Amino acid sequence: MDMEKIKTIIKEFSTNRNWEEFHNPKNLSMALSVEASELVEIFQWLTLEQAQNLSSDKKEHAKQEIADIAIYLIRMCMKLDINLEEAIFEKMKLNEKKYPLVDEKGNKIEYGKKQ
Repeated sequence: MDMEKIKTIIKEFSTNRNWEEFHNPKNLSMALSVEASELVEIFQWLTLEQAQNLSSDKKEHAKQEIADIAIYLIRMCMKLDINLEEAIFEKMKLNEKKYPLVDEKGNKIEYGKKQ
């Protein structure tokens, strides 16, 4: 993924439409939430099997919503001067500490297993 190319396309698109004044962290976070909700709506009321086997129309709709989410997320990073790749790496390191593979006694921890 060429993040610099994506950021350039997003910036040009927004600038050409005079949206800069509206693309502040507050508005972008709200727009991001709305787009995430639109993705959730696709799966609302589906069974697990249906959700895993979307029709081509629903899959295309999900793809478009995922793109919208990514665009707003990248735009938010641009506005807050956050390197998304670096943020992901840092967060995964924190997650490794929060969810270790073994406990303090050296016993393997089983996540997601039904008890």
